[in-house]
Amino acid sequence: MKAFWLAAAATLVAAPVAAQDIDQAVKADMPGLMTIYRDFHAHPELSMQEARSPAIMAAEARKLGFTVTEKVGKTGIVAVLKNGPGPIVLIRADMDALPVAEQTGLPFASKVRGTTLEGSESPVMHACGHDTHMTTWIATARRMAALKSYWSGTLVMIGQPGEEVGAGADAMLHGGLYTRFPKPDYALAFHDSASQPAGAIGVTPGYALANIDAVDILVKGIGSHGAAPNLGKDPVVLASQIVLALQTLVSREVDPRSPAVVTVGSFHAGTKRNIISDEAKLQLTVRNYDPETRRKLLEGIKRIARGQAISAGLPEDKMPVVTIIEREHGNATFNDEGLANHAFDVFKAKYGARASVVKPAMVSEDFGRLATKDSGIKGLIFWVGGVPQAKWDAAGGDLTKLPSLHSGFWAPDAEAVIATATEAMTTLALDLMKKK
Repeated sequence: MKAFWLAAAATLVAAPVAAQDIDQAVKADMPGLMTIYRDFHAHPELSMQEARSPAIMAAEARKLGFTVTEKVGKTGIVAVLKNGPGPIVLIRADMDALPVAEQTGLPFASKVRGTTLEGSESPVMHACGHDTHMTTWIATARRMAALKSYWSGTLVMIGQPGEEVGAGADAMLHGGLYTRFPKPDYALAFHDSASQPAGAIGVTPGYALANIDAVDILVKGIGSHGAAPNLGKDPVVLASQIVLALQTLVSREVDPRSPAVVTVGSFHAGTKRNIISDEAKLQLTVRNYDPETRRKLLEGIKRIARGQAISAGLPEDKMPVVTIIEREHGNATFNDEGLANHAFDVFKAKYGARASVVKPAMVSEDFGRLATKDSGIKGLIFWVGGVPQAKWDAAGGDLTKLPSLHSGFWAPDAEAVIATATEAMTTLALDLMKKK
């Protein structure tokens, strides 16, 4: 009986000791982790072209005892660590950078140039913080390997390519992510945030990130001399009318309780001031959460473009061509509400006021493809604040005064992001996989 109570007492103290181990180990590991982070930051790789980054992650995972498979979904990696019976937990980090010129002034700023999948040559930068994600992935793998005595189950850690173009998650799924490797019960990820101070944690139960559709509209006209507009049909005027009419889709056709965005981000037409061209090109991004709103917006765009052309007197063979770009299509990310609420309780207990419930965002992420609402996999992506505290305080929390994600000026407090995210991810994974 005495031996039983001694064993029980040891079990009771195990969890808090593990929590202390996490924080202390992450702190001790931070100088080396920051070296890794700076290396990732200085050597960014564009979407679906990741080679150096996954090789670094794969080598690290192998040293820790993971079974590693590379080139899953072209450039993705899968690292599996089996540790007895129990749940299967997937932890994902995205790896790609953006065609953005860095303007942070950091001593390890990127000087890399690359060519996008569309063939455009440009500077390359980790302007979305995926370098912090990859570093946290390595740090979390280290903690989970070191704390194997505290958990039981199977840990699947993936490095995912092509998040910025919405292609990587599908590529890994088509590459056998859930058939060649253990299918998870839980899928976890985090994203650094430009909307919270460094070290804060945000959780959103339910829909967290939006559907995304990229739409191109080729507006046709009839060219003429700029001094004789009556002899043509001006596509610039027609395209302008289409832009204005599109604003009524959200304001007058979508239920006010259903968030939606229709943004015309690009308008190109003409070559010279005194020439009425014969076409104009519009590029749109469309965001929402529920399928019915998505359907209504996409159908409305086609209807408005055609209706404005008819109103302008264009013949049938001059009707606008509306194209939905499949490679930039993405579904909303749904955080399992039970898992999200549980994770919030775990984070609240650890971080206190640093943890909060945050509103859904209209940005999009293909992490949702790894744990769809009806997949049976409980998914959660949470935010970790990255705005340096001094800059947050100086701006008074006014986001219009701060660089956003995808900005060439985005320079998160990487140490705070990596430390907080590693502690949070490891703590949550240990909780989900704790020994019975």
